[in-house]
Amino acid sequence: MSKTTDPLAWTALAEEDYLLARSALRRKRPLRYGACFHAQQCAEKYLKALLVFRGHVFPRTHDLLALSDLCTLAGVIVPIAPDELDRLSACAVQVRYPGDEPTLEEARRAMEIAKAVRRFARKFLGLH
Repeated sequence: MSKTTDPLAWTALAEEDYLLARSALRRKRPLRYGACFHAQQCAEKYLKALLVFRGHVFPRTHDLLALSDLCTLAGVIVPIAPDELDRLSACAVQVRYPGDEPTLEEARRAMEIAKAVRRFARKFLGLH
């Protein structure tokens, strides 16, 4: 994957995705596809920041459960339910194409999961 070994580089990108997801949900007509996609990207980049922080490499993947499992191997227990991580992982690809449009509730849930990953990672990294 990336040669970037600075966790702050990953968190900066994660924060941009967080702000984009939040902005997409706050619109008068919420952008559900965008909110879901950027929520997933936020969580993914925060998990990768944790791995980089612990000196671990990771494969090119959008699978949040796989990244969480790698975090566990690196000594970082991510306190997010596996089914929630799986649900959010689906937003990496499924919401980028026409078809099953996420509901507003699904977009809000994606954001809540991303917020939980973000909150945990920022605390772990000392970024309160």
